[in-house]
Amino acid sequence: MSQAHGEPPRLTRLDFHGPLSADRAARMVERLARTAPRTVADIGCGWGELMLRLLAAVPEATGLGIDLREDDLARGRALAERRGLGARAVFSRGPAAATALEPADVVLCLGASHALSDAAPPQHTAGALRALRRLVRPGGRVLFGEGFWERTPTAGELAAMWPGATAEDHLDLAGLVDAAAAAGFRPEWIERAGRDEWDAFESGYLAGVEEWLAADPARPGAAEARERADRHRSSWLRGYRDVLGMAYLTLVPAG
Repeated sequence: MSQAHGEPPRLTRLDFHGPLSADRAARMVERLARTAPRTVADIGCGWGELMLRLLAAVPEATGLGIDLREDDLARGRALAERRGLGARAVFSRGPAAATALEPADVVLCLGASHALSDAAPPQHTAGALRALRRLVRPGGRVLFGEGFWERTPTAGELAAMWPGATAEDHLDLAGLVDAAAAAGFRPEWIERAGRDEWDAFESGYLAGVEEWLAADPARPGAAEARERADRHRSSWLRGYRDVLGMAYLTLVPAG
């Protein structure tokens, strides 16, 4: 679709926009489905793959996914229709922080804390958790996916990461769980993405682009796409691999 406009394919080799395996996703869905949710909200949903899998597991539930990228939302709508979930899954474009949302039984926020807080890192994590506490119904669940430092990055690793990366950009895992507790949650389940999940995600993130580049290295747009892909791969392999983790916290609102 995008190739017709001289652009490489975008994220076509990924099921989830993050380091999340199908096995872990299935366990998450099973855990959340046991709470018998009637409403699901997905903040920064992308194409809403985990929300759709949860809706498939809970036939009585409806879901609302919110994101800013219309191409991802269109992909989510198409997936919902293909799976017979079109009547129960709504994908809405807009900023989550500025959208009037009703509290839901399950709230998903995977790698999208920035959608709920404009504070500087890592304060935005606490701000997002406070917002999520307001968005979940009593007895419900929040599934919060957030980056954390596996260890303190070196100066060389920080220099290879994203522009302006600092050691203050993330909490460690203990600090992240403490922030969730301070926002009014109890952690039902604490898990983190493994190296295999990260490697599969990072490889899948670039795989479609790499195939596109290999097929015709001189095609229009190839030079820019090659520079972006090479920069991203270098940032991963020389910067945050085995340094940046992804935690998945299943949180229960307390009190």
